[in-house]
Amino acid sequence: MTAAPEPARDRFRAFSGGKADRSIWATLAAAVIFIASAAVLWTILSEVDVAEVKAALRAVSPEQFAFALLCTAASYILLTGYDALALRQLRADIPYRTTALASFTSYAVSFTLGFPFVTGGTVRYWIYAPRGLSAGKVASLTLIAGVTFWLGMGLVIGVGLIVRPEEIGRINALPISINRLIGAGVICGIALYLLWVALKRRAVKIQRWLIHLPNLPVSVGQLALGSMDVFAAAGVLWFLLPAGHDIPFASFAAVYAFACILGIISHAPGGLGVFEATMLLAFTQVPRESMIGALVLFRLCYYLLPFVTALALLGAYEIAGRIGRYREGSETADDEGSD
Repeated sequence: MTAAPEPARDRFRAFSGGKADRSIWATLAAAVIFIASAAVLWTILSEVDVAEVKAALRAVSPEQFAFALLCTAASYILLTGYDALALRQLRADIPYRTTALASFTSYAVSFTLGFPFVTGGTVRYWIYAPRGLSAGKVASLTLIAGVTFWLGMGLVIGVGLIVRPEEIGRINALPISINRLIGAGVICGIALYLLWVALKRRAVKIQRWLIHLPNLPVSVGQLALGSMDVFAAAGVLWFLLPAGHDIPFASFAAVYAFACILGIISHAPGGLGVFEATMLLAFTQVPRESMIGALVLFRLCYYLLPFVTALALLGAYEIAGRIGRYREGSETADDEGSD
């Protein structure tokens, strides 16, 4: 990654004209998705019996909850691979324990608070900066990790649209043929991206930084890692569904990925409301009270528990750092005093 010149006229163009127009349309699209999802969710919740939701929560067995926690752990372990692959691309020698801490805490915080490039990037910089990574490299790492996420999501959604288009058709109200065509387009897009990075070294410019994208072997690793993470995260909610739901896991994972994408587009923290409305709309064969109970437990397992754990780890990391700096200062003072 190298710094690229950024004269005043380039900075002006970056915040004006077409880019500003696209930003406005993107904001409007996010608002429409959020409002529509909120309306759907309100309509569904208005017909729900709270007592039955509590009964559905009690009906979740310890085994189901244990499997959900195992899938949560698997997902966050796979997420550490996002940072590991990005660090490999940046040729940064960082111990895995540091990578695991930075990855877990950044994702646990950004998943809950939203705006991942800002929140996740800030947490990463806090942990990686003492290891010698500049702000630019941390930004590059965050972007490359984001590519891993989108490749995995794209593969799962693309295959799901081709193989099981009817489930997502309940959400986007498109014919099966159109959904299959979209799925084929997504898969072709991923294949073209892999071909693009295979032909020669590629780079993208973000503000004043030129960020080199991973080559083909690393990109294939990103694709595999990202899709496995989607399956692990989808497994958290799938295991919390009531027994006997008979929903194929592959179909469920495709809808889960689609719901996540809508949640991200809405800019709601953790896709709150949008994700729930999408899942309720897609799986009408599951009793609403049971699905709501499963969604509540999913939020607990995949968002709240990791978020609280991440805050505790960040607090312990900061305390340990302060103690270490205090000891170094004391030892330096003692050495100077002895001299």
